[in-house]
Amino acid sequence: MKQKEVKVKNVVFSNDRPLVYLAGPCVIETPKAYEAEAIKLKSIFAALKTPFVLKASFDKANRTSHNSFRGIGMESALDFLKDLKNRLCVPLLVDVHEAAQASRVAEVADILQIPAFMCRQTDLLFACADTGRAVNVKKGQFLSPWDTENIVRKLESRGAKDIMLTERGSSFGYGNLVVDMRGLEIMKDFGYPVIFDATHSVQKPGGLGTATGGDRRFIMPLAKAAAALKIAGVFFEAHPDPAKALSDGPNSLKLDAVKPVVAALNRVDRLAREISGVSSN
Repeated sequence: MKQKEVKVKNVVFSNDRPLVYLAGPCVIETPKAYEAEAIKLKSIFAALKTPFVLKASFDKANRTSHNSFRGIGMESALDFLKDLKNRLCVPLLVDVHEAAQASRVAEVADILQIPAFMCRQTDLLFACADTGRAVNVKKGQFLSPWDTENIVRKLESRGAKDIMLTERGSSFGYGNLVVDMRGLEIMKDFGYPVIFDATHSVQKPGGLGTATGGDRRFIMPLAKAAAALKIAGVFFEAHPDPAKALSDGPNSLKLDAVKPVVAALNRVDRLAREISGVSSN
């Protein structure tokens, strides 16, 4: 199937084009800390001459425990993010958990992201589509890759044209995820850009009892495998000190590791595209 492009500001997502990255900390812990992380990420991607979209979350509504840190809240976050985005001149992706949030978030964000647990919520999908913004949907851990076609059709039924699908691992027994790389190829068959979430894919849901665990040593092997399949982009969460992160620390990439990781993935992507004519059929 002919692969569609999703254009967001000066960034173009397509399975037929070089990798684009979506990156940021799991949650806005404080505006000051988030701004410092955003500035660092922008400088890294600028040095590598690689397009990226800044990722932001104002509320982690799916935390394991009600006692866990969730975020700084929508209104205070959006006012801050609007100013930051304008100053840094970077495209912005923001998570949306409820249909009522979509129109407000769309005033600031260039891409609305639907979390994996929410991927089949029709009203949420419709609300995001109705904003006219690009929509990135995380494939639920419970969903097969071919079932994501129904997500695509829901969004299309409301006129959405800029759609992206993200693989983030599938439930494998209790407290573990596995990535079936065939799923990336299957989702590409629907014609829209496919993203690989390299950090959520190494989670161990509920692995710490009252919080999710993870194993970041597998971020790079999985990301390299995904990049070899000529996908549109790679998503990852990064933090300057994952051990002290208030959310998803065990599966977050260290901020200092971002530059070598991205450089390596870019090399894999270039090689994959050079040999794209090879087929097993």
